[in-house]
Formats: sequence, C-alpha cells, structure tokens
Amino acid sequence: DKKTRYRLRNGFYKFVVQSVGDLEMLLMHNEKYAVEIAHNVGAKKRKMIVERADQLRLHVTNRFARLRTEEND
Repeated sequence: DKKTRYRLRNGFYKFVVQSVGDLEMLLMHNEKYAVEIAHNVGAKKRKMIVERADQLRLHVTNRFARLRTEEND
C-alpha cells in the first residue's frame, strides 16, 4: 500500500550514492535510509564509501560488491 511503497524488506528506503559527499545528506536520516552504491563506482571509491558509512552508522545494501581480499599481500 501507500505507506510501504518503495520501502525495502529491512524497513529502509533506498538511497543511491556515487561519492563520499553524498553520504553527508543522510547524516540525520540513518535510521530511515539505506545506502546503495551505484554500479559505476570503482573498487577504490567503494571502499572509501563503505568506511565513511560505517562512521555515520549507515546501512549499506551492497557493501561486499567489487571487494577483493588484499590481506594476503
């Protein structure tokens, strides 16, 4: 119905992010919106976005996309 339109199953609304600066808009809305990283964002920038989202306590839906294990180096 109209109350739950566009809402994800976890209760959040989706917000597509392309840069770290886009996360600052969700500073006060971290309990309402979940972050989804856009498909055309590279691995290096994705890592920065995920780290900043953790600092702001934001939920990231696709946090493990394009993530390589670099601990073995």
